Amino acid sequence: MGRPEIRRGAVALARVLAVAAVYYGAGRLGLLRQVVLDGTRVTPLWPPTGIAVVSLLFLGPAVWPGVALGTLAVTASLSPLDLADVGVIVGNTLAPVCAYLLLRWVGFRTELDRLWDGVALVFLGALAPMTVSATLGTVSLLLNGALPSSGYGAAWSAWWAGDAMGVLVVAPVLLVLARARMPREVPVSRWAEAAALAVCAVVVILVATHSSLALLFLPFPVLIWAALRFQLPGAAPCTLLLSVAAIVAATDHTGPFDHHGLAATMVNLQALNGSAALTGLLLSAIVTEQNAVRRRIEEACQELAEVVDRLAPGTATPRIPPVGADRRRRGS
Repeated sequence: MGRPEIRRGAVALARVLAVAAVYYGAGRLGLLRQVVLDGTRVTPLWPPTGIAVVSLLFLGPAVWPGVALGTLAVTASLSPLDLADVGVIVGNTLAPVCAYLLLRWVGFRTELDRLWDGVALVFLGALAPMTVSATLGTVSLLLNGALPSSGYGAAWSAWWAGDAMGVLVVAPVLLVLARARMPREVPVSRWAEAAALAVCAVVVILVATHSSLALLFLPFPVLIWAALRFQLPGAAPCTLLLSVAAIVAATDHTGPFDHHGLAATMVNLQALNGSAALTGLLLSAIVTEQNAVRRRIEEACQELAEVVDRLAPGTATPRIPPVGADRRRRGS
């Protein structure tokens, strides 16, 4: 075996181990806010699923052993391994792989610059494939006697929702970070608006999740603001912040989740997380796609003006203003 092959093998091994380490670390964080349903540990948000899907999208399917190793490490840290854990490990590995295959099959773009990409991530990256992990995990526990049949439905729903939210809430943030670049020549007003958005998001989310009043709808105008003005780089962190704050309040039974049973708390929490993730993700994708269309129209108009200049030499052709510029002048 030559040096190039050894180098490639070392790089591949390093990627697998890195994915496993990050998966394990995220799993330990997720377990900090676990709940117990009929003796089964589930989490309202399971970040490793989002990490696994993004890792497969960027590094390729060859890193799937890292997902399996990470799941094995997390499971072993909870209790001694038994036969039921095999189903959990297989399910938690297969679900992200299925999500990756489905997203690649429909031509998913990690830029999330089309509405179709947002819809694909919701249904083919989160909701559909995470039924695999929920089903294999809960069935394994049921057959092993660790989960009573009476609690199967609740455990399956919580398992599926936690895995799906891991993709919908965590994956967009990772996709933004993977393509983050230092912006150039950003107006001061833009930085000021971003700072104002960050402050408003923190204040409003803390009020909504800690007030005894039913104010969980309050963060949605902030999410819409973030999506309209900053698209996914603005909406994804706001959604993650809202989800984490809501999970902390729900597991502590404080704020709007006080005096509610576990089942009602989990339903309200997942409805909030799902609604926030869909609002931020899909609205961001719509605005990004519309901005791209507008830019293509402006470029086509400019190219047309240059063609006219070449066909009629010496004729001064006025520069065609960007779409909306004339409307802004009339409104000023």
